[in-house]
Amino acid sequence: MVTAAAVTGATVRRVGVVSLGLIGGSVARRLVAEGVEVHAWNPSAPALEAAERDGVVPHASIASLCAAEPDVLLLAPPLRAMADVIGEVAAHVRGATVVTDAGSVKVAVTDAARGAGLSARFVGAHPMAGTEQAGYEASDARILDGARWALTVEPDTDRDAFLRVAALVTGPLGGVVRVATPAVHDAAVALVSHVPHVFATDLLGLVGGADVRDLALALAAGSFRDGTRVAGTHPRRTEAMVVDNAAAVVPVLRRAVADLTALADALEAGEPVGEFFDAAAEVRASMRLAAPEDPAATVTLDGDGWREELLDATRTGLVVGADTATVSVRVTHAPA
Repeated sequence: MVTAAAVTGATVRRVGVVSLGLIGGSVARRLVAEGVEVHAWNPSAPALEAAERDGVVPHASIASLCAAEPDVLLLAPPLRAMADVIGEVAAHVRGATVVTDAGSVKVAVTDAARGAGLSARFVGAHPMAGTEQAGYEASDARILDGARWALTVEPDTDRDAFLRVAALVTGPLGGVVRVATPAVHDAAVALVSHVPHVFATDLLGLVGGADVRDLALALAAGSFRDGTRVAGTHPRRTEAMVVDNAAAVVPVLRRAVADLTALADALEAGEPVGEFFDAAAEVRASMRLAAPEDPAATVTLDGDGWREELLDATRTGLVVGADTATVSVRVTHAPA
């Protein structure tokens, strides 16, 4: 049911963070600045000590962190460690804690959460924010300003758990939300994140193996920097997200290979190649246009069909507010 009624924000008072890397650290810094009580565990002591100086309550183990019963527990370890972390959390989580994550792949993470018995309290999340840097020292609360987060729903997603995570993201974390199933999320980020990381890495490799490498790097300007920035990401981090999302990444890579092979063949034969460069015209134009203003509407998540209604309402819209008390979210199509 969609109405124009106002929705007030729900409050999340205590948040736990597992792993204080770039994203986990940025979340912790922002929440502390917003007055939220933040508890954290990190596998290395220096980052945890630095976070403690910044106002985070440190914990010596995941078990201790779970015992604090945060309203939301965010899992932000490297993807290669996510399954082990989920297993550890499943063994110790208690009370009404809702578990979410910040992984860039959602099918694999959701399957791990389900396998560990966390489905009743788990909501998958992915903040589309960050840099090619890593570690707590690189974290910055500002990278989350206005960030778009993907939140996932499945047939067994708990409504109140979803609303609590949505309230955290759209409230103190200052973000907006697109809702998707894990598989749809993974297909989308393969196109706009994972495959671009592959292309950037390949471009660096092409330059590195060229006879004119030194001159090429000396002449490199903005287009090269923009096209290769994400290749500065630690290679194991990029490898993990590509491997974990192979089902979505592989068909995109094969299509790209076919397109580039066709372009190379046409260039070699001296044939017209305008079609290759014109194919992206519609997307190129749409990226330059601002979305039309659209007042926020309230979507009340009642009945068994709330997941489908939410997915439909956010297909082209953004969740900008959530309230567990009224079981509602605010959805707008305005630029965000």
